[in-house]
Parts: sequence; C-alpha cells; structure tokens
Amino acid sequence: MGKKKNKNKAKKINIKRERYAKFRKEKPSSMTVAMPDLPEEIVQVRRQDEQKIGEFWRHYRRPPERYNRERDAKAKR
Repeated sequence: MGKKKNKNKAKKINIKRERYAKFRKEKPSSMTVAMPDLPEEIVQVRRQDEQKIGEFWRHYRRPPERYNRERDAKAKR
C-alpha cells in the first residue's frame, strides 16, 4: 500500500504558476448576453423565416442514396 498523507504538511507551491499568474486574466463566472430590441417588422420577418425553414425540414424528403457500384467492382477484382 501507499504512504499515508500528512494533513498538517504545507502544500508545495508551483513556482511556474506563481511566476506567470500576473499574465492570467480574471474571467467572469457567468456571461450575460442581452439581445438588442428589434423593431416589430423585423421580428415578424424573422418569425416568418423561421416558420418557412421549419416547414421545409418537416416536409423535405432526401432522395435515397445511390448504391455505390465501385465498391462491388473492387471486391470482384
């Protein structure tokens, strides 16, 4: 088994971390982003665009993938 840790022992200070701490910037803990208030016309246009995109993806059917014949040709060689 390993050695028992001494709880009273002082923690070793990382010299590099101390040396370069002055270059580290404080980062805010939470970012708050407020969207700008848009005019009513732009809001309506945006809502209509999102509805059109939603309808497109709801009814869009992708064409079936073509079977790749090259794979079969390589296998037969």
